[in-house]
Amino acid sequence: MSITWEQFEAVDLRAGTITRAEPFPEARKPAYRLWVDLGDGDVRTSSAQITDLYLPEDLVGRQVLCVCNFPPKQIGPWISEVLVCGFIRPDGSVVLAVPDQPVPNGSHLR
Repeated sequence: MSITWEQFEAVDLRAGTITRAEPFPEARKPAYRLWVDLGDGDVRTSSAQITDLYLPEDLVGRQVLCVCNFPPKQIGPWISEVLVCGFIRPDGSVVLAVPDQPVPNGSHLR
């Protein structure tokens, strides 16, 4: 399915830095609770099923790609405000989508 340039531009894809990560035992599938700094004081929460390849302490300080304009989603007792993007490998594990060079938090993907 093709999309228009305007449809692509409607997706708010930005870089952010994970500032805090912790286990999310209430999630149905193994996940972490994340806090992502999108710049200018905009820190948002996320639930990410990335436990196969990452430990919470290794996530803090990593830049990631996020979709920032989905509506907030209730996941158990947690509100996920951004989608942290990743690639699903054949074994089902998720590899984070990250910039290959540091960029300012909040930078838009285009």
